[in-house]
Amino acid sequence: MMFPYIYIYIYKHCSTPSITSQATTPFTFYFAIMASIFSPLTTIFFFLIVLWGGEARDPFACDPKNAATRGLPFCKTSLAIAERVKDLIGRLTVEEKVSLLVNNAAAVPRLGIKGYEWWSEALHGVSNVGPGTKFGGQFPAATSFPQVITTAASFNASLWEAIGQAASDEARAMYNGGTGGLTYWSPNVNIFRDPRWGRGQETPGEDPLVAGKYAASYVRGLQGSDGDRLKVAACCKHFTAYDLDNWNGVDRFHFNAEVSKQDMEETFNVPFRMCVKEGNVASVMCSYNQVNGVPTCADPVLLNTTVRGLWGLNGYIVSDCDSVGVFYNSQHYTSTPEEAAADAIKAGLDLDCGPFLAQHTNNAVKKGLLSEADVNGALANTLTVQMRLGMYDGEPSGHPYGNLGPRDVCSPSHQHLALEAATQGIVLLKNKGPSLPLSTRTYRTLAVIGPNSNATVTMIGNYAGIACGYTSPLQGIGKYAKTIIHEMGCANVACRDNKQFRRAINAAQQADATVLVMGLDQSIEAETVDRAGLLLPGHQQDLVSKVASASKGPTILVIMSGGPVDISFAKNDPRIEGILWAGYPGEAGGAAIADILFGTSNPGGKVPMTWYPEGYVEKLAMTNMAMRSRKSKGYPGRTYRFYSGPVVYPFGYGLSYTNFVETLASAPKVVSIPVDGHRHKNTSNIANKAIKVTHARCAKLSVSLHVDVKNVGSRYGTHTLLVFSAPPPGKAHWAPHKQLVAFHKVHLPPKAQQRLQINIHVCKLLSVVDTSGTRRIPMGSHTLHIAHLKHSLTLHPLIL
Repeated sequence: MMFPYIYIYIYKHCSTPSITSQATTPFTFYFAIMASIFSPLTTIFFFLIVLWGGEARDPFACDPKNAATRGLPFCKTSLAIAERVKDLIGRLTVEEKVSLLVNNAAAVPRLGIKGYEWWSEALHGVSNVGPGTKFGGQFPAATSFPQVITTAASFNASLWEAIGQAASDEARAMYNGGTGGLTYWSPNVNIFRDPRWGRGQETPGEDPLVAGKYAASYVRGLQGSDGDRLKVAACCKHFTAYDLDNWNGVDRFHFNAEVSKQDMEETFNVPFRMCVKEGNVASVMCSYNQVNGVPTCADPVLLNTTVRGLWGLNGYIVSDCDSVGVFYNSQHYTSTPEEAAADAIKAGLDLDCGPFLAQHTNNAVKKGLLSEADVNGALANTLTVQMRLGMYDGEPSGHPYGNLGPRDVCSPSHQHLALEAATQGIVLLKNKGPSLPLSTRTYRTLAVIGPNSNATVTMIGNYAGIACGYTSPLQGIGKYAKTIIHEMGCANVACRDNKQFRRAINAAQQADATVLVMGLDQSIEAETVDRAGLLLPGHQQDLVSKVASASKGPTILVIMSGGPVDISFAKNDPRIEGILWAGYPGEAGGAAIADILFGTSNPGGKVPMTWYPEGYVEKLAMTNMAMRSRKSKGYPGRTYRFYSGPVVYPFGYGLSYTNFVETLASAPKVVSIPVDGHRHKNTSNIANKAIKVTHARCAKLSVSLHVDVKNVGSRYGTHTLLVFSAPPPGKAHWAPHKQLVAFHKVHLPPKAQQRLQINIHVCKLLSVVDTSGTRRIPMGSHTLHIAHLKHSLTLHPLIL
């Protein structure tokens, strides 16, 4: 494209101080120069071309200028996609088919089809982790939203969908500009089962309902709502029971997750089922690990029977990168590579991230281990998704999203959304006094201390791209404080020595208030890096305590981390008057932190995972996948649903600068459960039992609650209403202590009240799973918990 060269020429030969001094951005500089040379109309026309995106991307396939292919049936948009796919597959040789089974799918020049890289990532904004997307030229960056664990803390499904919409705008724009793909292997919806897991930061937390709602919402945002047509194709990963990377000598490539049918149905598979059935995701990724001795990417029960059969996936199944090679080379699941290729494809795998299927599938067909029809089935699933994306519809500029271009990437609205997402996700954990928010009149000189105090890249976590720009905590606080004394205290988050402590202590002694920004980064928790414990790394705790002891004014602790940290010392230290958890808050994280510290924004986040004390993990193997506690064996259980021991902060905890009161306006006390009469003849026989969900008439079986939420404080605020259910005591000893059945975000001015209607689907949300993996509805008195409210709801069988 000529635009950069025009700029270089103008800059070297035509710029004048009077023009360049007034240009505050590259755009205004270009505009000022152009306007000084050409007429205003010509200048505006030129910039409309530039902003639209410059040169259009060449068609991926079915180029209308290619006379040899434009009339072929697979290029005719008037035909049904299934017909087009069948026609295309029928024109491919076996060798060509095999070359399309991998992420870097080969071109088929004789049919006018270009090569395609399937692997792109958009975990929390367009990323350059996958080779399918590259930054540069017209697209030097993309909006980097907070890490998923942070936005999960907002408990705001509409926010999750909005982030997906913004990310897909930017993804489509980059595709139109020739620098991105359309298949994004996001989101990660694994359950954050163990607090040490390095990739827990990528997930929506420990609760299956939250993870599932997040999955469906984010996927809807990414994929759009244009019927069967896709804006981009999302992918829920990593299926299934994957939540260990590298712990105590056990890595994900060799790990066999031993999971009960009960835990699989009730916990690990829930987010994926919701992603497929409610989010209509276009892809599911199988994981590296084995489940009960079988690699997930070679398990026909998981892939064909469950994902495609029971859940009805309308899309393709892809392996985690090199997973097929892993189960052959590292897990030694098959004797030959051809057997591995055949097992994967026949199990339901359609696409291999890696070269394995391209290398060995043809020989598998020749040896009779696999039929060409099996290969055709895999291709039908991937090609169907590409056609739903419009990749075989010719000129991209004529597509529904063909108008998206550079102006839609890092747009002001997207960057504002990144700030809003960070603000909604930050959690206030402690506010003694209250000391927060800080007054700019009282606290004019601030000490800002800590290894994350001037963080930028740390704030965007992993699977991120190049951010549009950063506001670090130091910069954010600088907009409020008259004077800042900045000290790192430690060279980095490892904090291996106390050499910088003295300067940090001196700063705290001079300041009116002290803000410590501590925590973790990707050197401590990341993909392939699981933590050994839950304490702050190195000497961080000692630094916090010494600075707090010396501080002239209030000390506020800000924690950046993906996983929970045992900060019991700070929670119990009266000299530490406020604590915020910021997660990894994205490119605008420093602004969001400062806005909350000084009261421009009111915190409303809730932690989406349990914060355990260090003692919880001291004798707990990450490899033990059991969710339920076994007190006789000293096993504590996992997550708030099954663990009842001491915590630092419980799941769903978070404070506000205002106060909210919930009142139950109306709720049923008894609900009749319609039960098929041919299965249960006698009501008295099942009145005290847990009946199978499949025996109930579940279609419209819902409980409606009306809850009044009032802001009784003096500040505008957001409140997260969490509704938990506890099953009848003693009826199902294998049931969770309690489980989240609904959540809702409400925004209220001071003294305002809003009535919320909460609908709880009985079969989905008041059911529990027995030891055989069967979902059942316990009859009797269930207890609904809403903050401090309790309501008894009796379920009674009605024989039909």
